[in-house]
Amino acid sequence: MLRTACVHLRSPLFSRTLIAITLSWLGIFVLTPHLLVMMTSVLTPDTTNFAVWPLTFEAYTRLWEPLYATVFLDSLYLSVTATLFCLLLGYPFAYLLSRLGPVWRNVLLFLMIVPFWTNSLIRTYALKLLMGNRGLFNDLLMGLGLIDSPIQMLYSGFAVTFGLVYILFPFMVLPLISSFDNLDKTLLEAARDLGASAAQRFWRIIVPLTMPGIIAGCLIVFLPAMGMFYVADLLGGARNLLLGNLIKNQFLVMRDWPFGSALSVTLILMMFLMLAVYARANRRIQRKGGLDDANFA
Repeated sequence: MLRTACVHLRSPLFSRTLIAITLSWLGIFVLTPHLLVMMTSVLTPDTTNFAVWPLTFEAYTRLWEPLYATVFLDSLYLSVTATLFCLLLGYPFAYLLSRLGPVWRNVLLFLMIVPFWTNSLIRTYALKLLMGNRGLFNDLLMGLGLIDSPIQMLYSGFAVTFGLVYILFPFMVLPLISSFDNLDKTLLEAARDLGASAAQRFWRIIVPLTMPGIIAGCLIVFLPAMGMFYVADLLGGARNLLLGNLIKNQFLVMRDWPFGSALSVTLILMMFLMLAVYARANRRIQRKGGLDDANFA
């Protein structure tokens, strides 16, 4: 019976059906919404129908206005800062996990993933309670005698960055763990035998070989950080906006769907650009590794 099931799975009809279902799903729920957003971005805004003819590129010209450019740069700064903190914390953590035994490794991975069992919005509300003037963080600092009065943590860039790092940290660690698992340990042993110091082994072997994981982790963290509007709403206040806040306000508050779509297209283009950078870097690393192997041979 199992053999019969395997034969059905390998049949050309089953393969074509599975491919057709997958492509249909992607076409309906991924490609079509993106095309609708792109189409809406070149329409004329209308308070009654949201977007109407004729076609215009006014929404894209508004992207260069100083007000929106400032919001974009602030969002870029917060997202880059959160990505760097995730990398600085996640890289040594992933390296530690790669050197641990299977038991402790699974325990630490489990503890890292446990918060995902709760919705990120609920966890953001929990952070708001912890970082308030009467929250646990201020009470702990005052109890230790480090401060005399509560520190204003909420409604600041620090709070937004802290929230983004807290939510997106596992997305940085998981690609790095994969890179460390694929790291050829014999190269490190050879470098040690040839007299390379620990710093030289780290910068010349470990970092280049784990670069795909670094780029993938930064990509996975940076792009969602640009759009997590609820983190900025709850922790940052009105003066610490992300690009996602601007998009949400254009659709739900200002009712300017073409401009909100233009902002969304900008975020999509950033995603494609970063994916292209990742693919090119990955090919370059593989090509360099192949040349090194050929030279070694």
